[in-house]
Amino acid sequence: MATLPLWCAGVARGDDEAPAAAQIHVGTGDGWRTLGEEDFALVNTDEDTFTFHEGNLIKCKGTPIGVHRTKQEFENFELVVEWRHLESGGNSGIFAWVDPAALEGLEPDKLPRSGIEIQMLDHGYHDKYTARTGNKGTFFTTNGDVFAVGQSTMKPFPPLSPNGSRSFPSSDHSKGVGEWNHYYVRAINGELRLWVNGHEVSGGNDCNPSKGCLCLESEGAPLEFRNLRVRELP
Repeated sequence: MATLPLWCAGVARGDDEAPAAAQIHVGTGDGWRTLGEEDFALVNTDEDTFTFHEGNLIKCKGTPIGVHRTKQEFENFELVVEWRHLESGGNSGIFAWVDPAALEGLEPDKLPRSGIEIQMLDHGYHDKYTARTGNKGTFFTTNGDVFAVGQSTMKPFPPLSPNGSRSFPSSDHSKGVGEWNHYYVRAINGELRLWVNGHEVSGGNDCNPSKGCLCLESEGAPLEFRNLRVRELP
């Protein structure tokens, strides 16, 4: 079992009492490294869907829908990333533990058939969904849902979505369009936990598979990632 970083020792899910400064993990120190252009491979997007820039900035134009994958597979790891949507109602995320076989032959405008999605959804998506469907969206939130996709499975932590498939955030901490959000992910022995802007909010265990690629998601709207860093754990 990997040793937990000292900054999060004793911090419960959704614990608002812990000092904010102690909860934000910047991803520096022994073992941490930045993921840049050389670490990724094209899957089913255009060559310019994701572009890499100075200052550890990654721009995503949002089209076509698809993913950009790491060349390396990860099992036990920590990850930090900042992200912001550039238009209201933007949709994106990061996939963990994606089976490379689930990406083979993936057509444009399709998403992986495997993995645990760590969602990055702008608050304006609620209005966008209602305008499109005439219904109020109850199966998602905009504060850090975590869920299995395709052939992957996971036992989500409560609170749960109405159908029980998603781990809903235990508290709301995401910022709106144009503002930078900070995610810290810890994935160990088939268990994945997400911190949003310093607060642990969602996750799950018994994930299968629990090893695979990381994927950045393009899902119809422009956004930016920066300071994407990872540390492998025993």
